[in-house]
Amino acid sequence: MPELPEVETVRRGLVPALEGRRILAVRLSRPDLRFPFPPDFASRVAGRRVERIDRRAKYLLIRLDDGTTVLSHLGMSGRYSIEAADLAVQPGDFVHAAPANPKHDHVVLEVEGGVTVRYNDPRRFGFMDLVTVDADSPYLADLGPEPNSNAFSSAYLSDVLRGRRTPIKAALLDQKVVAGLGNIYVCEALHRARISPRRLAATIPGARAERLAPAVRSVIDAAIAAGGSTLRDFAAADGALGYFQHTFRAYGREGGPCPETGCTGHIGRIVQSGRSTFFCPVCQR
Repeated sequence: MPELPEVETVRRGLVPALEGRRILAVRLSRPDLRFPFPPDFASRVAGRRVERIDRRAKYLLIRLDDGTTVLSHLGMSGRYSIEAADLAVQPGDFVHAAPANPKHDHVVLEVEGGVTVRYNDPRRFGFMDLVTVDADSPYLADLGPEPNSNAFSSAYLSDVLRGRRTPIKAALLDQKVVAGLGNIYVCEALHRARISPRRLAATIPGARAERLAPAVRSVIDAAIAAGGSTLRDFAAADGALGYFQHTFRAYGREGGPCPETGCTGHIGRIVQSGRSTFFCPVCQR
């Protein structure tokens, strides 16, 4: 599933295609994705000008000039593509992405200036909603702080984890604790902080939180920078996407040597809550 850095890269790719432009028409190929589209979705969006595009956690927030926001979640396989000869960048692709098939273009936006934006989602786990007040949206109301915001710190982490009897990996995946983290970057942050994913969250406050909070922030910042720096110039008119991948220290490296300086361990894999966890059993304690 795309995580915060991937969604932020998509946001940045959509900005030149949508911000300041009017959406002329909206075409839906079906009445639903994971959930049904809101009533009159197409007619409420068509004719509106996009004022800006924000991101909160893993949600894209397309702000329209009438105060309505199109909330978009990419689910497991959702992606955007742009057809426009004058745009320099495209939304990024993801580590586990497969080639897009046009038959899965479920939402098409015709935008002034000869721009076409397509939302493609083969598994249809993504969804779109219309929001008027962010705090009233069930998807946005209870989110924790962004991991690269001033509100996220070792002091905050110590406070929110105190007394929690769940593994630290599960706690970090709780969007009420910190917004936007997913399986990949939790594995990476725990490795950087040298903390076992099996350690109880209640044991993190204090010195471990002082290692973990900056590790989370640095992993997210580095991933966003990697995504943004490798967006390829859009030279063709066929909707080709720019591709990027991140170099992971732990995720997906089962059996490989631990990259931590001086560590003699090898990356192992366990399953927690149905998800693969990659970590070094030697240096992560």
